[in-house]
Amino acid sequence: MTRYDVKRELKQCYAPKNTDWALVEVPAQQFIAVEGSGDPNTSADYARAVEALYAVAYTIKFASKALDRDFVVGPLEGLWWSDDPEVFVTRVKDAWQWRMLISQPDWITEDLIDEARKTALEKKGLPAIAEVRRETLDEGTCAQLLHVGPYDDEGPALARLHHEYLAANGLRMSGHHHEIYLGDHRRTEPAKFRTVLRQPVRVSDL
Repeated sequence: MTRYDVKRELKQCYAPKNTDWALVEVPAQQFIAVEGSGDPNTSADYARAVEALYAVAYTIKFASKALDRDFVVGPLEGLWWSDDPEVFVTRVKDAWQWRMLISQPDWITEDLIDEARKTALEKKGLPAIAEVRRETLDEGTCAQLLHVGPYDDEGPALARLHHEYLAANGLRMSGHHHEIYLGDHRRTEPAKFRTVLRQPVRVSDL
């Protein structure tokens, strides 16, 4: 049985090599998702949400494997937004809204996700599991780069995007800031963190 791996199938989205902003076309994908707000470093709700998301993701994987369709659980991803986008440059994290995501293969149905959520909730007893839901994203044209280093060092790259790159290329933001966390941050020193930074964009109205 060949295991599906989204990082391999969508290399342009999950394995970019460019460390400055460049455009990429992102196809529509389905995810499981859970959302909340506040500083991800200190919010108990954030930690519970991520734990719930992984519980459902692995339950889906095992159910799919029983159907002879195995896959690698995708990396943790996050959509981030605020009334003031500058809080991501200045790192005012209490003002952040977030929706955490894990990509799902296209053969995973909504019914299978619903059943996996019920099974995970019965097994794990984590209330946040009840908040996990299916989400479809169709981001289209995006500005994207690979950031290497601590999460809090992302500010300069985001400032370049907001204040230089978009205007220079006649673009505007058209969706939530998107991050993809490659590798396991629990086993990696911050200087070697690898994060895909992505921003859906559209041509500016002149």
